[in-house]
Amino acid sequence: MKTKTVALIAVMIAIIIALGFIPGIPLGFIPVPIILQNMGIMLAGALLGSKRGFLCVFIFLLLVALGMPVLSGGSGNIASFMGPTAGYLLAYPFAAFLVGLVTEKFNQANVFLEFLLIWLAGALFVDVMGAIGLTIQSHIPLHQALMANLVFIPGDTIKVLIVTLIHRRFKNSSFLQA
Repeated sequence: MKTKTVALIAVMIAIIIALGFIPGIPLGFIPVPIILQNMGIMLAGALLGSKRGFLCVFIFLLLVALGMPVLSGGSGNIASFMGPTAGYLLAYPFAAFLVGLVTEKFNQANVFLEFLLIWLAGALFVDVMGAIGLTIQSHIPLHQALMANLVFIPGDTIKVLIVTLIHRRFKNSSFLQA
């Protein structure tokens, strides 16, 4: 692996961790807070591509599993993968892969199509997988977990807009090419 690739992945991991410094907004009706860290996950896929984005997020989750307090709110341990946020966390590397895949395949797409594809591959995928995980872990009926996840849609849509704009600004930059 090239030094430049390692550096890009390390910087993106640092951005994801930095987004975790912003405390989540707890919700009373669902045991999952609103956080900004998932924007970093989508950004990793969009800027690094499918394979490097997946690897970046996988390494980030490895840090979590090793007990590093890098999740939003300063948490991080293996138990994070067994709690109410498990479905979301386990979806993260696949969301980065999917976002990277759609931005690679539709590189010349207009801004609206790119936004829609990132929204589907990033935000919606994580929310649905998170709802499935919430159903398994918290024994909430799936339809109820999906309905509760609707609260994330407005914020996730804004995050996807930011990711789309950042990606469009940097997608042809030479420093992102490995």
